[in-house]
Amino acid sequence: MKRTLLSALTASALLLTAFNTLAAEVPSRTECIAPAKPGGGFDLTCKLIQVSLQETGVLEKPMRVTYMPGGVGAVAYNAIVAQRPAEAGTVVAFSGGSLLNLSQGKFGRYGVDDVRWLASVGTDYGMIAVRADSPWKDLKSLLAAMEKDPNSVVIGAGASIGSQDWMKTALLAQKAHVDPHKMRYVAFEGGGEPVTALMGNHVQAVSGDLSEMVPYLNGDKLRVLAVFSEERLPGELAKIPTAKEQGFDLVWPIIRGFYVGPKVTDAEYQWWVNTFNKLQQTEDFKKQRDLRGLFEFNMSGKELDDYVKKQVTGYREQAKAFGLAK
Repeated sequence: MKRTLLSALTASALLLTAFNTLAAEVPSRTECIAPAKPGGGFDLTCKLIQVSLQETGVLEKPMRVTYMPGGVGAVAYNAIVAQRPAEAGTVVAFSGGSLLNLSQGKFGRYGVDDVRWLASVGTDYGMIAVRADSPWKDLKSLLAAMEKDPNSVVIGAGASIGSQDWMKTALLAQKAHVDPHKMRYVAFEGGGEPVTALMGNHVQAVSGDLSEMVPYLNGDKLRVLAVFSEERLPGELAKIPTAKEQGFDLVWPIIRGFYVGPKVTDAEYQWWVNTFNKLQQTEDFKKQRDLRGLFEFNMSGKELDDYVKKQVTGYREQAKAFGLAK
């Protein structure tokens, strides 16, 4: 009897120790790194959780948002893995574009297994936009102009050749019977700069993400010709036609989420996973997500890790088709 009681007490003590080991407190200092200049999708992703964590009372002090442009995420990825791998309070924003670059080896010696994929906060969709005074009123007229004279359409985007913005544009060019490697494509750093260039008439169209266009949709400066979703999106965005309904079968969803450094402990990682799981169910978070033109896409922990690795494999195959990966 005594031995049984002693065994039970020992087991309880071990469970309590394990629980305490797994439990983690709120990080004393929190930071969200947006791997680009202010104004683009990474900035939007960081601001979403900065506001949501504050409004829901998870954090007493506001989360700091910092910018680390370079290589559409490559500089930030390398910095976290090599220099800041154990910072429990630091999360880094990523998108489908980050995964596409990883699939092509653009993040240097580090790969998809070198960070801890944390949580997604929504999905976005690709789009193509022109100035409101552009002669092109729909996707068909834009592609007709590209087919007639590829040099007449300069397309700006927030990433280099081989990026998701380039891939989306390349797929459009193919539909206009234009060699993607011969189209006029200007790469900028981040999603804000191409819009500025479009406003200044330095480029004739912008290939990007719909969420980056949300601030401009109620004005009279831009016209989104097509969104690359399966069906029209809800609410105010329902007025934007899809590429598919205009006769061009192009669908391009863009996941947005976060990762942490490879040496963040299991307990610290699990604190973030649990926090995101709860945050995603709150009305404050949903409101902030909707305001930024994102749509529900909730994954965390192992589920997200599996999804990310599957996406990277798929993107690698697409990149190979354009001669961009081995």
